[in-house]
Amino acid sequence: MFINSRAQRIAMARQHFFEEGLRPTGLVSEAVIQSWMRCTSERHQVSQTLEFNHVSSSRMHATLARNQELLAAASQELSTMEASLSGMECRVLLTDAQGVIVHGTHNPLAAHEPLLSKATRVGVNLAESRLGTTAPGITKHTHQACTVTGAEHYFNCLQALECAAAPIHNVEGQVAAVLDITVEGRSFNFDAASVVGMYATSIENRLLVSQSREHLVLRFQASPAFLGTPMEALAGITADGQVAWLNGVASRLLGVPAFAKGRDAASLLGLELQQILAMTRRPGLQAMRLPNGLGVWSQANLLAQDGLPNGHAFTYGVAPAPVNETRVPATEPLAENAQVNEQLVADVPHPTATDGLVRARLSDHHQQLIDSTLAACAGNISRAARSLGVSRGVLYRHLRNRPSTSDKPVLS
Repeated sequence: MFINSRAQRIAMARQHFFEEGLRPTGLVSEAVIQSWMRCTSERHQVSQTLEFNHVSSSRMHATLARNQELLAAASQELSTMEASLSGMECRVLLTDAQGVIVHGTHNPLAAHEPLLSKATRVGVNLAESRLGTTAPGITKHTHQACTVTGAEHYFNCLQALECAAAPIHNVEGQVAAVLDITVEGRSFNFDAASVVGMYATSIENRLLVSQSREHLVLRFQASPAFLGTPMEALAGITADGQVAWLNGVASRLLGVPAFAKGRDAASLLGLELQQILAMTRRPGLQAMRLPNGLGVWSQANLLAQDGLPNGHAFTYGVAPAPVNETRVPATEPLAENAQVNEQLVADVPHPTATDGLVRARLSDHHQQLIDSTLAACAGNISRAARSLGVSRGVLYRHLRNRPSTSDKPVLS
């Protein structure tokens, strides 16, 4: 039999799997086949009707309260994504780690979408154990982006849907959320998987940074134009010089798993902790060469634990210049790693004066930075706050919690 459409391939796959007990390899993706197998093992009947229970106000508020950090990281990207897709009849959904919806797009044409009007409310569980084969359910299991079309859905009653989903990881390497786009009664007329993947990456990057209050965050890419975009590579470095996490782009540039344990920055990135700390004091972008030979442009930030919104940089001295105002010409040849390291080492005080500082927690660096900046500003609170890029309240709290000294700050 000659098959000339995707719908025909899916129909034949269902016949092989559900009626003949055969594995439909090549007709649908392996991820869909594995999902069908999991649903079958749970003794779900494809013909059963799904009930979407009423979500009470208390349950909705509890769901939102549990996911405040995720929603804060996703807020900007969700707004941008919804504006981009506003001319299309599709829903944007964000679920938490358990598959419970924490954000769903309101569609004024909900009357024409009987399934989505019920299934996309905050508090509804989209887990595979509840709804069978869907893109969010598969993504939660595989940690990979996927698209599920029509009859690829396990239950017959969901075959009017088409959905594309991508995972969002946290600093532990776990799937913290899933971003999904779904349409009902039609097909996507664009590459939904690429769109949802791009926005999921942006949300993941924001979440990783917001969860790294005691990490140095190193941003790097082969092209400076990619910094500050979903294409930037991110690495979180602990106070003892270990690489706690890498985002997906960084893991691909370095050729290593994103969340493997026990990796030190020196062997993975070619820089000691002191050298990366020195980078936080240097404005603009800096050239470096990774141990694998790849030349990249980089920027290091030390995040504040108190007083700044999640994701804002707290750096030594002057805040780094925006990417589009880089002070390092993009055409300048990349220095060899040894040359970069020598320059970075030159910026670090003599080792005998910094041994204790390097071993200290990154939160200690914050306190020492505030003290040194206040001293440089002759105790002027306003001037020090502007120099650090923080509110005066942060400095007042620091002074209140610091042991009293004879130096008095200038209140202005």
